[in-house]
Amino acid sequence: MKTLSPIRLLTLLAVAVLLLLLLLLGLLLTDTLLNIRSNLEQAPDWIWISVIGGFSLFGLLSLWMLVRLLRPRASNPHTAPAIDIDEHSINARLERGRHDGIDTRIAEEELEKLRQRREAGDIHVAVYGEISSGKSSLIKALLSGAEPTIAATGGTTQSLDEYRWTSPAGDRLILTDMPGLNENGGDMQPAAQQEAQRAHLVIYVCDADLTRSQSQQITQLAALGKPMILALNKSDRYTATELAQITQRLEQRRSELGIQNLVTIRSGGVQQMVRIDADGQEHLSERQQAADVESLKQAIQHQIDGDRHALESLRDSAVFSLVARQLDEAMAQQRDQKAKQITQAYAKKAVVGSVATITPGTDLLIQGYLATQMIKELAALYDAPVRNIDIELLLKLVQQHVRSHLTLLLAIAGNALKAFPGIGTLSGGIAHAIAYGFLFETLGKSIAESLRTRGELHPLQIASHFEDNLGEHIEKSAGYYAKLAFRQLKDKD
Repeated sequence: MKTLSPIRLLTLLAVAVLLLLLLLLGLLLTDTLLNIRSNLEQAPDWIWISVIGGFSLFGLLSLWMLVRLLRPRASNPHTAPAIDIDEHSINARLERGRHDGIDTRIAEEELEKLRQRREAGDIHVAVYGEISSGKSSLIKALLSGAEPTIAATGGTTQSLDEYRWTSPAGDRLILTDMPGLNENGGDMQPAAQQEAQRAHLVIYVCDADLTRSQSQQITQLAALGKPMILALNKSDRYTATELAQITQRLEQRRSELGIQNLVTIRSGGVQQMVRIDADGQEHLSERQQAADVESLKQAIQHQIDGDRHALESLRDSAVFSLVARQLDEAMAQQRDQKAKQITQAYAKKAVVGSVATITPGTDLLIQGYLATQMIKELAALYDAPVRNIDIELLLKLVQQHVRSHLTLLLAIAGNALKAFPGIGTLSGGIAHAIAYGFLFETLGKSIAESLRTRGELHPLQIASHFEDNLGEHIEKSAGYYAKLAFRQLKDKD
């Protein structure tokens, strides 16, 4: 007879107990309901009606709450999203930045540019697209008097050229012709993305189905939350069937990204053609093409007429986000500079302290005192919490790496001392002093990197980064700290 394993026996026992509990729960529930019914039958009618009404009301409220929580909310592309960063909070951050000594000039210039655009009251439209997509020809077709540079080869638009245009409805617009987005390897440059944030409306021009780089660019632009028009240019190059297929794929992409409009246009310009004579000779000729941008004009006007206040709010919100990012970058730059100063200061203290004793120490972190103080200062600089247990673990891990590299460090320090003959038996102590210098320098850089990228003191990551960078520029550092140690030694004598 085959016996059951202990695991199977325990499983069967647990299932039996669970079934028994469910049976008991069912009996108790049934008994309770019967008692309630019996009591209600003996009670006055108003109690019966009140109980039934209360349960019904509770059920209806529960159902209403479930429907409200589970029902998807419809989004309105023309409605400005909630502004998490408003003008008041930006001005407060600017004031704090000035007080903390942060360089706020770029952020202040951005806000001044916003103020000037508000006062002018123009609608700013940024026109994007890859080279040779017909952006410049499109602007020329929209603005009959404008003369942007147009060439047969791609990549001629190198600056942010602005053109004024008054729409048929009388609205004043400024169209900005952006550099071709694939002139720099297909990546959207910061200047291009920033101009999209400053604009009220974004137009992306393509002349075929989207490539991978174009999809990435459109995704980045759509993520800014601005009203956007996707314009398929050079539509006359395709047959009706081809145009329908391309339009269908672009429409699907437009819907996925929440882009407001898709239009097909012809920006006109000069078309090169090859003419073959009767004798078979080929001749290159040019033909001026008529432009058809009426659908784009209507799409632009529709966006302006939809909700002018929403356009302004979206533009302001995007600019405030841009200013916030600029302030974050300025703060990060200032912190990095201060972190470098703190690290250099403690490296110097380590060298000076070691030279003062001239006794080679077994603990290359001077029993952790200076290192502990440096860690606390760096953590305070990056507003990161720090615990003593994390500091102790970090110093323990770092010293393990130091011991394994001690021979190499002292050898390099010894080589650096060859430039200072005549120090005699003191060279051993000075070699340790030099080692202190570049150990503290490497440790400070590793701590700052962890605090900058993770926002917290992470001992394992810092120790790993410390070991990886222990030999980075070590010869140069050793020379610097050798000079520092030698000067300190001379001052001591």
